Amino acid sequence: MRFYLEFEKSLKILDEKISFKETLTDPPSHIAKEIAKLHEQRLHEINKIHSNLNRWQRVQLARHPQRPYSLDYINDIVDEFFEIHGDRLFGDDHAVVTGFGKIESTSVAIIAQQKGRDTKENLYRNFGMMNPEGYRKAMRVMKIAGKFKIPVVTFMDTPGAYPGIGAEERGQGEAIAKNLLEMSSLKVPIISIVIGEGASGGALGIGICDKFLMMQNSWYSVISPEGCASILFRDASKAEAAAEALKVTPNDMVDMGVCDDIITEPNGGAHRDMLSASANLKEAIVNSLDGLMTIDNEKFIDLRIDKYDKLGVFHTT
Repeated sequence: MRFYLEFEKSLKILDEKISFKETLTDPPSHIAKEIAKLHEQRLHEINKIHSNLNRWQRVQLARHPQRPYSLDYINDIVDEFFEIHGDRLFGDDHAVVTGFGKIESTSVAIIAQQKGRDTKENLYRNFGMMNPEGYRKAMRVMKIAGKFKIPVVTFMDTPGAYPGIGAEERGQGEAIAKNLLEMSSLKVPIISIVIGEGASGGALGIGICDKFLMMQNSWYSVISPEGCASILFRDASKAEAAAEALKVTPNDMVDMGVCDDIITEPNGGAHRDMLSASANLKEAIVNSLDGLMTIDNEKFIDLRIDKYDKLGVFHTT
């Protein structure tokens, strides 16, 4: 069953009309023409809606419950994937999937935040919010990748790191900070991709990289629009205004020099054509790997220093 966002209600009406007419047995030619016309109207409506999305609408698309998650992409584009579990210190964090596989002929290490499709799976995956053991598991895999000169690909899709008492007791902030330090000095190529939500240190903890990519309908920010609205406006319902102020979209990130490239999604969002979305993602990863694999491993630290030194704007007085 399809899920429709508030600004997609006109598509729901058209889809219902199409579904009804397609259930008619042996439709005469005029019914077939009506169905074809409705499909044209639907395509026109998708183009109309999605050619002029505001920032808050793009945030909503990034959260679409039928949007492809990390495991969907891994199953589509990674061959011979072998999952690695546990951090060898506390436990296994199911909010992050880690392991090794191949993209085309290149061996890669995969670090991927994973949400759930229903309540049971979301509880198992902790809604994509990593605990300290998740960041330590990710770093364990990255160190193996560094030892064997295997490039790292990370998929970010989280509303933030888990803010629970247990996570704080086990060193949430330290785990994220250590990942930032260790990833900065990893002597292999790192490609990081925001496939949905890229919120706060929860995403940044697996996001230090040489190539930063974003899916077309994703967002990346130091805080969620709702969190920002709660702090600045004392009203979470003003999330739309906060999203505009935060400038969270891929185009904003390109303008600020944070994002290196935007991965095009199928018309209407990745959830409308997962295979095409996967193909576009794979092509972007392969192209990035082709460029990064030619670089001497000893140069990555200096290149990252140059990359991150260029971010941000400041004035001296």
